[in-house]
Amino acid sequence: MTRTEGDTWDLATSVGTTATLVAAARAIATRDGAIDDPFAEPLVSAVGVDFLTRWATGDLTSADVDTGGTSWGLAQMPAAMAARTRYFDEFFANAAAAGIRQAVILASGLDARAYRLQWPAGMTVYEIDQPAVIEFKTTTLAGLGAAPKADLRTVAVDLRDDWPAALQAAGFDASQPSAWIAEGLYGYLPPEAQDSLLDAITSLSAPGSRLGSEAVPNTAGLDSEDTRERMRESTEKMREHGLELDFTDLTFVGERHDVGEYLDALGWSSVGTPMGQLLASHGFDAIPESDDDGPSMNGVTYITSTRA
Repeated sequence: MTRTEGDTWDLATSVGTTATLVAAARAIATRDGAIDDPFAEPLVSAVGVDFLTRWATGDLTSADVDTGGTSWGLAQMPAAMAARTRYFDEFFANAAAAGIRQAVILASGLDARAYRLQWPAGMTVYEIDQPAVIEFKTTTLAGLGAAPKADLRTVAVDLRDDWPAALQAAGFDASQPSAWIAEGLYGYLPPEAQDSLLDAITSLSAPGSRLGSEAVPNTAGLDSEDTRERMRESTEKMREHGLELDFTDLTFVGERHDVGEYLDALGWSSVGTPMGQLLASHGFDAIPESDDDGPSMNGVTYITSTRA
């Protein structure tokens, strides 16, 4: 489904499917013992996308789907998502240890951190996402008997709308330091929307606040049509197995500010960790370099920024 202005989605369509894909990778990483996300597999199964359910449960493997020499395969995803999950889990643990007592998960998707992390007393966790996504996850987890381990406040609003007002209406206190994460988000925003999001976060962040980001590479120098064609070719087998999702319709290419540099200019102090370094530090193998020249997970950088 091609992105349009004001488009909406659930967890089985458009951008929402990518959240389910990531949760499926977390389910595999959990089964492999790399992380502990007991909610990933049941949430994926509840969404009901057959391809992703079969992959999450092991009925379908990456070898059945991947095309050799591509940066868009499934094989590297469980390790990459395990390392990413650990990074943001540790980010929140460190923020809580520093005394921060309000956390915000932007575009929360199937993130179950409010239910699986050991939060300190007095912690409030805000989840922001599309109304259909929030309703599905909340209802499904309740049906599984899961209960949040913090004061969870869901904020059912599109990030293209006035989400700061909705967040504050839910009880967010901009005078107190906060911990934010933007995980798997920036690539689905136009470059100018990324800047607007960072501006809004800054305006709501008291001194001592922290922001954890997954920053995607600048694709201004790439031939967008050539890149999109390579992505289509490398994901053809996914469509053959029933995943009717064209990733080329979901992401935005073009000139994009470096997240760390942009935030530092706004008064933050940022430290970046490239994907390769993150994988190595957690004992995972490196992601092979692709035969194509398009963007890949090797170009992703994880950034922790602190508001001065």
